[in-house]
Amino acid sequence: MSATGLRPSDRGTLPQLDGAGPEQERERHVRRTMLVLVLLTLAALAAYLTWDVRGSWSYALDLRGRQAGALVVVGAAVGASSLVFQTIAGSRILTPGVMGFDSVYVLVQTVLVTAFGSGALLMGVLPRFALNTAVLTAFGLLLFSWLFRARSRNLFVLVLVGIVMGTFFGSLTTLASRVLDPDDFLTLQQLTFASFTTVDTRLLLVTAAATVVGLVAMWPLLRAVDVIDLGRDNAVALGVDYHRVVRRVLVTVTVLVAASAALVGPMLFLGLIVANLARQVVRSHRHTVLVPASALVGVLCCVLGQLLVTHLFDLRTTLSVVINLVGGVYFLLLLMRTSRL
Repeated sequence: MSATGLRPSDRGTLPQLDGAGPEQERERHVRRTMLVLVLLTLAALAAYLTWDVRGSWSYALDLRGRQAGALVVVGAAVGASSLVFQTIAGSRILTPGVMGFDSVYVLVQTVLVTAFGSGALLMGVLPRFALNTAVLTAFGLLLFSWLFRARSRNLFVLVLVGIVMGTFFGSLTTLASRVLDPDDFLTLQQLTFASFTTVDTRLLLVTAAATVVGLVAMWPLLRAVDVIDLGRDNAVALGVDYHRVVRRVLVTVTVLVAASAALVGPMLFLGLIVANLARQVVRSHRHTVLVPASALVGVLCCVLGQLLVTHLFDLRTTLSVVINLVGGVYFLLLLMRTSRL
């Protein structure tokens, strides 16, 4: 017998401390889930690049490679931005698209086409992207600053005003598009209609770089976002500079939204689907896990969706139409579920 009163052979049968076992099991589950998401995403990309290739492989891989690059950029940008935005807004039914950011993007393109006509396409990729990003960032920051200027702390007011502003900008876009001639209207459709079939290589490079910059800038903020997820009062009590963190998060979100919208146009409900799927698949509250998971789910959804559109529907519809249909139904289900709580 030892000083502990146990034989040496009994020491290996000691029970674990409370919480140690379940915590380790959760960590293993998270690691397994992330590995599965990575493998599924790689398999989906490989299938997209090689499925039913006819004719020249070099031509097919070049075309599909650009399309796959656009799917990766859009999926990662929308997934990461939507999940973080839901956290700071305090609701799982809110995304930048639902809040009106996509409507602002479409309005900017409409104003450009109204002012310059078909010459809007001649502005260049980088100037047009910089303008979109600047306007979206100003919209997000001004909206947030105005609502919190006079001791208002209610983010649900932000929700209401964002939805109203989105409707207002949508109405302005419709009004402005009425005065366009047919050629300019086709130019506007080219700038605002989501499509993965034709991808500008220069624009892909610019938006991919912006997405990487946005994700890198967001990463150091994620631990503070974990605390913000506990509520504003708790975050302030724990020493988080709430307003500064939220403003910085909004800047990174708008950069990511601008990148995805500039590349293929707005897709209203993609972020809603992706962010909620990521939260259900990965049972974790740490945003250092949730954000990469949401980006992977976004890429996976985009690639699988485009595979279906290409090989099942024979390009008779577009990915944005499918996503908006499924996302609209999902949004209504979430609303009904929330109203019962």
